[in-house]
Amino acid sequence: MDIQVITDGLEFPEGPIAMDDGSVIVCEIKSGRLTRITPDGRKFLVAETGGGPNGAAIGPDGAIWVANNGGAFQYVIRDDLLMSGKSDPNHKGGLLQRVDLSSGKVETVLDSFDGERLIAPNDLVFDKQGGLWFTDHGGDAPGVRRLGALYYLEPGGKLTRPRDSMFSPNGVGLSPDETVVYMCDSHMSRVWAFDLTGPGKVASTRGRGHGRVLVNLQGYQPLDSMAVEADGRVCAATIQNGGITVVEADGAATHLPFPDIMTTNICFGGEDMRSAWVTGSSTGRLFKTRWPRPGHRLNFNA
Repeated sequence: MDIQVITDGLEFPEGPIAMDDGSVIVCEIKSGRLTRITPDGRKFLVAETGGGPNGAAIGPDGAIWVANNGGAFQYVIRDDLLMSGKSDPNHKGGLLQRVDLSSGKVETVLDSFDGERLIAPNDLVFDKQGGLWFTDHGGDAPGVRRLGALYYLEPGGKLTRPRDSMFSPNGVGLSPDETVVYMCDSHMSRVWAFDLTGPGKVASTRGRGHGRVLVNLQGYQPLDSMAVEADGRVCAATIQNGGITVVEADGAATHLPFPDIMTTNICFGGEDMRSAWVTGSSTGRLFKTRWPRPGHRLNFNA
């Protein structure tokens, strides 16, 4: 693949959104802001979210919805690369935000479930009904792992938690027919598939299984965020072994390398949906390439 660098100098970019005008809006997690990048690489501030904006998506209202981890991580420079490190001891929790594109106004949608503070919301995707799936990555505390979860926010505002007690939920995406929700479990190097019986309703499983395991990668290849192709393939950003891992329905996986050890996300756009933008977080770059197949067009854009 021919990989172009659209821009650099970003502070741990993630959560790219391919906009209708050809620009891309990304989260800069370390600096706590959303940034619009034009096709020629110019950067413009969209909003200051604070915390750690981790994932973003256009909602049915035309606003950008943000999974904000609340500044969950510390950052270190290693071999001239910016790396996310241990949990920040001052971290209090994360939240879900809504950003008005015309004004840049940022509002908090929610920050808790049943009176319990969200830990570190990470990624999100809207279904065609306008319901919102989002992940909570969990976090670390001295000697323990705080487990994460998969949430669903109904169009009417009711929040449910279809899956909890998961190790490290990260990327989330829907199959094109919206009968399956996919989720990357970072530290497990695993992609989960949860069959749906309806919007926000995960089918029951036998025993204690969370869902179906689509793939377990070998070795140390933590999975980050994802996008889905038009034919249903899952494209999961892969860190350490920097690149995008494309997973087929039978679990077969193909790795496409990108020049960043912390390749963190991918989105699709363009008229034929074969333009792919990929975030390189440790180098602060946004890449663009021509994808072998079209990506799945998301339900909402602006």
